Amino acid sequence: MFRAFSLGRSGIEWLAMSKDTYRNLLLTELERSEALRARTEEDEAFGKQRIDLRAWQAGRLARTHQDLLESRRFHAAAKFFLTDLYGPADISRHIEDVRRIEPLMTRVLPDSGLAAVAHAVELNAVSESLDGAMVEALGDKAATIDLAAYAAAYRAVGRGEERVRQIDLIERLGMALDKLTHLHFIGMTLKMMRKPATLAGLGELQGFLERGYSAFGAMRGGAGEFVTIVVARERAISQAVLSGDDEALTRPPER
Repeated sequence: MFRAFSLGRSGIEWLAMSKDTYRNLLLTELERSEALRARTEEDEAFGKQRIDLRAWQAGRLARTHQDLLESRRFHAAAKFFLTDLYGPADISRHIEDVRRIEPLMTRVLPDSGLAAVAHAVELNAVSESLDGAMVEALGDKAATIDLAAYAAAYRAVGRGEERVRQIDLIERLGMALDKLTHLHFIGMTLKMMRKPATLAGLGELQGFLERGYSAFGAMRGGAGEFVTIVVARERAISQAVLSGDDEALTRPPER
């Protein structure tokens, strides 16, 4: 059995947003991601440290949510979030391609589809910014990260409001994907998008959306519980580490 938590207010804010709002958010966050990734592409050492950091974080996430990974009901969704948590890795390199395909996305995708893409891109941008700051704070320890070094860097970076936003975006993304699975013919729509997205160099963005749709569809109505569990755990860990509790990164979650 998994312990239930309250989602709070932030998870329903996206419902009031229009398709034009999602479109503008998507384009704005793509530009921000491009600027943030510039150093990664220009500074090889920094890029490697960023990869090492993300590998450490992925390992921590897998340990924290091991029960979800082992759950028959939640396995596909847990794997999706642990693999795609930061959003598609290559989308910030294709700003002009996205601009070209954006009219098609706006025309054929429902609001929840655009919401999922927009929230994923913003999540990517927020994570890029925070991870860059973490690499700087870790310094020489970035190549050999341990619990104490990671927690100290997390507190040195601070930016608690952005950490809250990062987790809120995970919640919003999950809710948008869940709504997407309840729409008729959406599977066919995603298939229609596959070829133009691939031709525009956005195969990973398209794959992200399809993987999310498949993973959330596999839960057959359990998405709300899944998102609630993940978000509540991540919020509790973030608050605890910022307050000086390093062991929160390794402590088994309440069930």
